[in-house]
Amino acid sequence: MHVLVMGAGVVGITSAWYLRQAGYDVTVVDRQNKAGLETSYANGGQISVSHAEPWANPGTPLKVLKWLTQPDAPILFKPRLDLAQWRWAISFLTQCTSAKAAYNIRQMVNLGTYSRTQLQALRQETGIEYDSLSKGILHFYTNPREFEAALEPARLMRELGCDRQVIDADRAIELEPALAPARHRIVGATYTCEDESGDARKFTQALADLAAAAGVKFRFGTDILGFEHTRDRILGVRTLHEGHYETLHADSYVLSLGSFSAVLARQLGLFLNIYPAKGYSITVPVKEDKAAYQVSLTDDEYKLVYSRLGDRIRVAGTAELNGYDRKLNLTRCRAIVRRTAELMPEAAHWEQAEFWSGLRPATPSNVPYIGRSHLGNLYLNTGHGTLGWTHSCGSAAALVDIIAGKRPEVDFAFAGF
Repeated sequence: MHVLVMGAGVVGITSAWYLRQAGYDVTVVDRQNKAGLETSYANGGQISVSHAEPWANPGTPLKVLKWLTQPDAPILFKPRLDLAQWRWAISFLTQCTSAKAAYNIRQMVNLGTYSRTQLQALRQETGIEYDSLSKGILHFYTNPREFEAALEPARLMRELGCDRQVIDADRAIELEPALAPARHRIVGATYTCEDESGDARKFTQALADLAAAAGVKFRFGTDILGFEHTRDRILGVRTLHEGHYETLHADSYVLSLGSFSAVLARQLGLFLNIYPAKGYSITVPVKEDKAAYQVSLTDDEYKLVYSRLGDRIRVAGTAELNGYDRKLNLTRCRAIVRRTAELMPEAAHWEQAEFWSGLRPATPSNVPYIGRSHLGNLYLNTGHGTLGWTHSCGSAAALVDIIAGKRPEVDFAFAGF
């Protein structure tokens, strides 16, 4: 069977890799000239099963109202004359109940645990290198209310097999001495020793090279314009490459175009409730090695994640719901620098921070679409939000099972089941 994968981010490339390993002929199509150049380019770097509490939870609506007038707020909703935005926002509010948040946590923990295991096996099998660190993830809190609100989700995650332990500030500093300058501000923390970190772009591009060596074909620099299709099947994908129009044919198709999946799916009468949540990151050269963290960190109050990538540090986060615009908002970029420099002033050359923004494909529940669509030969692997790197290997491995007609071994609400 020939499978055409639309998208060469971390989710598309892992899909191509696992499909090829299962014996499929695979072609990957992407508008960029190389893999991993959009949302996977400079994300937070965490393989974070413990980051499974969805944005939609009982405490979020009041926070979002408060943040509406704050340009540097962790989550910024900018109202537009955009039906897709408002439909997404209303659906998001319906997810902000305790019962739905608990259900969504279960989905994300199950998929995250499975995916982390798949990544570890892939790393052992291939020797792939991507500045990986297996030192766990430490969630720290400087606001007592935020810490208190984290206790119940952490308890639920432990029940689901994610060992997110609640610890005090002294233990947090013991685990990560780089937080010592902020000791007086930390009110509590949680620690998940099995979580990891690494450079998603390096991983994506290295895996693309391995996939190409294994026989995967790549059509880079190729825009996907639409489809030729019947009511229940895709017949081909219409593309544009260097001024030439071409229809690419395959037996089956995988949609992994991140935030743009929803736009393309509408041509097929398929509604995917995915909206771009623009996130920001800074990448900064390390200044003092001992002052720069080694354990990956999460600052839940400010919606920031921190990863050490060799001689660089990466801090990423916040969410701006403002359409498909990639323009940098320097107020939000500088807020990330300011917060991090306050906590760890000697960790990096803050004046050399490189800014980046990317469009995360967010669903209202934070749970992605993985599985079959209503068209017999179109499969979905998209809508992973902030956890595309975390969930990529597990999503891809499960999708291969689904294409083969098997039920994946992970307990997850797959599309089409």
